[in-house]
Amino acid sequence: MSKEELFTQPQVSWLNGEGAEGDIVLSSRIRLARNFRDIPFPNRADLAQLAKVKELVQSVLPDLEKALACPCRCLSLDDLTKLEKNVLIEKHLISSNHIKNPAHRIAVFSEDLKVSLMVNEEDHLRLQCMVPGLDLKTPLTVAFQLDDVVESKLDIAFNEKMGYLTSCPTNLGTGLRASVMLHLPGLVFTQQIGKIINISPQLGLAVRGLFGEGTEFIGNIFQISNQLTLGFTEAELIENLTGAVKEIITHERAARKALMAYPKDKVVDDVWRSFGILRYARSISDQEVLSLLSKVRLGIDLGIIEDVKAQVFNELLVASQTNYLQNLQENENMSQNEIDKKRAELIRAAFAKSIARE
Repeated sequence: MSKEELFTQPQVSWLNGEGAEGDIVLSSRIRLARNFRDIPFPNRADLAQLAKVKELVQSVLPDLEKALACPCRCLSLDDLTKLEKNVLIEKHLISSNHIKNPAHRIAVFSEDLKVSLMVNEEDHLRLQCMVPGLDLKTPLTVAFQLDDVVESKLDIAFNEKMGYLTSCPTNLGTGLRASVMLHLPGLVFTQQIGKIINISPQLGLAVRGLFGEGTEFIGNIFQISNQLTLGFTEAELIENLTGAVKEIITHERAARKALMAYPKDKVVDDVWRSFGILRYARSISDQEVLSLLSKVRLGIDLGIIEDVKAQVFNELLVASQTNYLQNLQENENMSQNEIDKKRAELIRAAFAKSIARE
């Protein structure tokens, strides 16, 4: 993928609608936090120390490419426009924290974008691997493979009692954060999602919005992740999260079945009204579009809508985002009205294309 395509193509392979339980589970992600011994964490490091971290990571890039058996793209955040940086956030390839102080911050992506490295974010190195559907074992295997490469070449901060040392205490130990992105309209519409959110901390899990910590629950999309990393093995963390997600999937399927039982007419009407707005609207806001897309995706999954591919939902999760639209127009000064009109135009085209493919 060229640099231009990175910022102009909405499709990302880890969000392609495939994989186990793909109608509910959008993606699975493994992230490892690592720091180098004798170098202060990024929030305490000076520019020379941050530059040293960047140099160390760049020195192992050829080995990482060899392990992945594919080329990687390395981008300096200093060289990117504000819109380009925000597009990478909207694609979940970097975090909002990563762009706050761009000096000596770099991001590395595998060719298929399933692997990304954030350098000098909250930790010296944050390595994340993502795949579609419910599958935490595959990205965990890849993450460990890359971590082995890094640890064989560089001196990582590790303590026999505390495990991997990290900037945030909640990442101490394994330094592993596993998360699963789910689309849960059934639980939201039947008003059961509150129970899931409330019980999650007791299970050692955190529930966050589409863009992670501190973000809203919009579009009925939720990220479920392990809350603790200290005192557990990686296998235990993965097993606990996978078991919890499977239980949530069971409840979501039951909720969807209940929606179709009574009152079915209201559900069908909501679905088609949402489809009509997305298919023909001339202006639409970012908040509204995710809510409408969720209802249409539910309608596709329930067989109410038969001539639209579910993939259009996944594609528009990126393509309908404000920064993506502005970057596509190469204009960061677009008015809200211009953005909403462009969003509606792009959505109409996406649905027309999806229907034509049928």
